[in-house]
Amino acid sequence: MSRTRAGLLRGAAEAFAATGVRATTMQAVAAAAGVAKATLYNHFRTKDDVVRALLRAELGRLTAEATGRPPGEALVLLADAVGDHPVLRTMASTDPAELLALLGAGPQPWAEVTGTLVALLQTDAEGAEVAARWLLGLVLQPADPPARRRQARRLTAVLPPPG
Repeated sequence: MSRTRAGLLRGAAEAFAATGVRATTMQAVAAAAGVAKATLYNHFRTKDDVVRALLRAELGRLTAEATGRPPGEALVLLADAVGDHPVLRTMASTDPAELLALLGAGPQPWAEVTGTLVALLQTDAEGAEVAARWLLGLVLQPADPPARRRQARRLTAVLPPPG
């Protein structure tokens, strides 16, 4: 990812976390990124494109952080990231309908998430589906950090092996 694009996504995350996606304009994203609005539009045609790119980048970042960890550690890391993510927290309180629409954006994004979880959690597709649904629940109704860590360890213990 180019430095400009990465900077745009950091600015978007800052702006979305401050006011929510719906209330944030493309001008506000550009300002938070420290660029002209034209620069933002050179990379993203719409705010929805920015949101999708931000979520894809965050998934990539979290995947990189969790890769190589034991499954229990990986799920705890993901649970903490999802439970504390400033954009997700703001969207859950200011734009819940938009958050639900984004998280349920069709079979391809869901397949990407569950496919990633199969590898990270060393489980089968159904186990990954259960873990993904639990993580989604943390977005909508976050648990306190000790509770989500206990739940992550408990869930990891019952996930079926791959195959």
